[in-house]
Amino acid sequence: MIRAVVVDDSATMRSLIAATLKADPEIEVVGFAADPLEARQVIKDVNPDVITLDVEMPNMNGLEFLERLMRLRPTPVVMVSTLTVRGAEATLQALELGAVDCVAKPQTGGAGSFNRLAEVVKMASRARVRPHQAAAARPASPANFAPNGRIVAIGSSTGGVEALLAVVERLPANCAPTVITQHMPGTFTSSFAERMNRASAAEVSEARDGAPLAPGRVYLAPGGVHHLQIGGAGPFHCRVTTGDLVNGHRPSVDVLFSSVARAARGRAVGVILTGMGRDGAQGLLEMRDAGARTIGQDSETCVVYGMPKVAFEVGAVERQLPIEKIGAAILDLTNRQERQ
Repeated sequence: MIRAVVVDDSATMRSLIAATLKADPEIEVVGFAADPLEARQVIKDVNPDVITLDVEMPNMNGLEFLERLMRLRPTPVVMVSTLTVRGAEATLQALELGAVDCVAKPQTGGAGSFNRLAEVVKMASRARVRPHQAAAARPASPANFAPNGRIVAIGSSTGGVEALLAVVERLPANCAPTVITQHMPGTFTSSFAERMNRASAAEVSEARDGAPLAPGRVYLAPGGVHHLQIGGAGPFHCRVTTGDLVNGHRPSVDVLFSSVARAARGRAVGVILTGMGRDGAQGLLEMRDAGARTIGQDSETCVVYGMPKVAFEVGAVERQLPIEKIGAAILDLTNRQERQ
């Protein structure tokens, strides 16, 4: 049984979350708390496997509580938040601090509104969480970087907020053209693109249809109803298209990687980061078969070693690396000054 503690200042929401989790035979709700101070004692008493956490609560901000928890007693946390701009920004901060994933609060009552909550809590119980560390200074950009004509495609899911920030902070202002698909609700991607833009010397933005892939530009797939692909024969451009779910996701990493394999072939680098499931594995294999260089995040640094594991098992991954080394590896593969 997965033992969960529910932390939310609303008694109604605590009841709804508990009812949703208790409906799954693999989950047991072992404690409740209305604020972080109460939660601290409950967590100490029952030692849960997973915590669901609201952001806005009395006595202590949920983000402040999460930062202390991840620093002193790392525990898988699922954020249960409102899908508003303010809620999205707070949830992104929580994911950056080490929360495993987020689930939107329902707009109307009924346990059925939480259609992902039990699944996410079960996944979180298997996640690898590490003590939170204060952000280090941005690494210096390479002195002699000149893009060599390759483009970079990155795919990620659960744990991807932390992982992607670790990668984009290494990118210089003239980095190789880069496209990213992160599994994320549509209300989150604009805020996340802005957060990555602040962390990187490159220009990061949400992708728009027709946007040219050029050095120094990084595009994040918009969440919700669109997939991100690339088109053209060089110079390339973004294609933001509507479509069905692929591997249960929209945007889908497989859709992005497959388009890069077709358009860029050997003039590309594919990177698959932490995430649950298998989205991206087949597309990354197509990229490698087309001559692209490919990298997968290793099991030790993944929050969830799912997508990179499947990609490695099907032969799509050329090298597995810890997240701390992936940014530098991308620069090596896209730098005209380096021997490939």
